[in-house]
Amino acid sequence: MIGFNFRSTWAIYNRELMRALRTAFQSILAPVLTTSLYFIVFGAAIGSRMPDLGGVDYGAFIIPGLLLLTLLSESTSNASFGIYMPRFTGTIYELLSAPVGVAETLVGFVGAAATKSLILAAIILATATLFVDYSIAHPVLAIGYIMLVAASFSLFGFILGIWADSFEKLGIIPALFLIPLTFLGGTFYSIDMLPDPWRTIALFNPVVYLVNGLRWTFYGSSDINIWVSLGLTLGFLAICVATIAYIFKTGWRLRE
Repeated sequence: MIGFNFRSTWAIYNRELMRALRTAFQSILAPVLTTSLYFIVFGAAIGSRMPDLGGVDYGAFIIPGLLLLTLLSESTSNASFGIYMPRFTGTIYELLSAPVGVAETLVGFVGAAATKSLILAAIILATATLFVDYSIAHPVLAIGYIMLVAASFSLFGFILGIWADSFEKLGIIPALFLIPLTFLGGTFYSIDMLPDPWRTIALFNPVVYLVNGLRWTFYGSSDINIWVSLGLTLGFLAICVATIAYIFKTGWRLRE
């Protein structure tokens, strides 16, 4: 039985991670600056005029939502671009012909994308302390949930990078679906504030469950039961893993 090839995994992981550092302004600094502007506008300017939500200051209330906004978009774009470029340049065939298994390839690409997102999450949380006073009720659970979301959407981005056959398609899912759904998913408000039927409609937005799951780990309360949020996130992760297993088994889009 052939074991896990750690050297191959590290080579892929290190290459992808170094690519992010070479483009640090676009990969790291730009998302942090954008999130800082959200804190200034919504947390400081608007937040001072907003009442507490569930006993949480408005500026602190939006932190989990802003964190998810960055995590979802960056995890997806990092992983999708990472696997799309070898397909675009043709170097994917060298990878497919090398003695590198599916697990090694997946851990290398997805692990690097998730690591970039976790670095961003840490920087954003540190930046938030400059604008807002906040504390995390369940820090271990918060770290675990952030890692779970980063891994899930890095896997999703990997699938997107294999599906896309142009740079336009590479950006269409984050731009037209992920970001709008995140803004409508309770990033800046509690869905309990919505009148019917909009509150019911909001429950069909999957990002609502992600935002509220992370918000619970921060403040111990949310609009959605934490176990529902956790279950749906794990279900999404399982679907992504199964889809990638099918892609590598059939060679769909990889050998075309």
